[in-house]
Amino acid sequence: MSRLILFNKPFGVLSQFTDKGTIGSPRATLSDYITEKAVYPAGRLDRDSEGLLLLTDDGKLQARLSNPKFKEPKTYLVQVEGTPDDAALLALAQGVTLKDGLTKPAKARRVAEPLWLWPRNPPIRVRKAIPDTWIELTLREGRNRQVRRMTAHVGHPTLRLIRVSIGPHSLHGIAQGEWKALNL
Repeated sequence: MSRLILFNKPFGVLSQFTDKGTIGSPRATLSDYITEKAVYPAGRLDRDSEGLLLLTDDGKLQARLSNPKFKEPKTYLVQVEGTPDDAALLALAQGVTLKDGLTKPAKARRVAEPLWLWPRNPPIRVRKAIPDTWIELTLREGRNRQVRRMTAHVGHPTLRLIRVSIGPHSLHGIAQGEWKALNL
């Protein structure tokens, strides 16, 4: 029987169990939150991103979940600087050309700030003269820092990034820093 862990990763936590990158005060890692043994992340979520991270003890499942060829949709809530107009959302949806090529078509729409959203620690930087907007972005690929690069490309840098779902798995009912295990 395989185990699948759905973890709501807080801001500032590395998507690995050890921190080999710092001397002195180590950064927070998965080992500060996950007590299950012999599970490994299926994919990554940047240290400055929050939300759903999947971990499993099944190598085949890990490969399938993290491999873009299986096209599991990943949905993100993205707080961006400014207010993207319809043209910017259309560009995100159709694909934008980044340094590593054209992104695949995506779904992009403006949304209201979710009522269930937890405060970020530390809070994002706020500029009084520039509004911010939430968008929902669903991708079927996973390039390095892709969402951040896409929103910057259309003129709306990302201020906060939260992955809310991967395929059928979502954050629903999982508090920040908490996890839920499923037996498959």
